[in-house]
Formats: sequence, structure tokens, C-alpha cells
Amino acid sequence: MNFAVRKRRAPSIIIVSLVDILTILLIFFVVSTTFKKDQPEVQINLPESKTATKAPAELEHAIVTVDETDAVKLDGQSIEVNELEGAVRNLSPTKKASLALQADKKASFGTIVKVMDALKLAGVRNLPAFTRE
Repeated sequence: MNFAVRKRRAPSIIIVSLVDILTILLIFFVVSTTFKKDQPEVQINLPESKTATKAPAELEHAIVTVDETDAVKLDGQSIEVNELEGAVRNLSPTKKASLALQADKKASFGTIVKVMDALKLAGVRNLPAFTRE
């Protein structure tokens, strides 16, 4: 008996259909990410209270201001940088806890650093700064 020997062909993968599928997936991901809306990550609905009162830190606050001429003011009163540490130490604890820095953009950096050093030496831990949008 003669058996016919067939040569096996190597399997071939049709790449054209794979490229089409990958192109469609790429278009899907690009389109789906561009339509994503900017939403806050966590939305919190706070409860309402009829008897709520403002905390003293919200009512009393102190502001250290440095203007463009490097003049330093504490709550609107002019003060020298050397005297700032002692003046801040004499503030009430609620005012000291809510102290903020407001510096002009034309104020010298050296003066601002001196003010920040004086405030740190006076015991101010958190020092927020006012900015504009």
C-alpha cells in the first residue's frame, strides 16, 4: 500500500483582523477618556443644625501683612520684624492658631523669610498664606 505523505503547512495567523480589533479598542479608550467629567472624588453632604455656633477660631483671626515696601503689619498695625516674635507670643491662643500671612508679590523674599522665621520662633505651626486666583 502506498500512503500519500502530505506536507503540513505551518499555521498562519491573520494579522489584518487583529490590527482592526486593536484599532477599534484604541479608539474606544481614547473616546471614553476624553468624555470623562471632572467630578470631586468625594461628595459630602453635611448635616444641618439649628443650634450650631461658630468656633472662636473662625471669629478671631490675625493677619501678618508684608507690603511692597517691605513694611510688616500685624492686624493692621505697623511692627518691626524684630518685634514680631514677641507680639505674636502675646496673642491669644485662638488668634495665634488662626494666624495667616499676606505678602505682596513685589515684597522682597528676604523680608518674607525673616517674618516666617519670627513666626516659627513664636510657636506658630501652621501658616497659611493668602493668594489670588
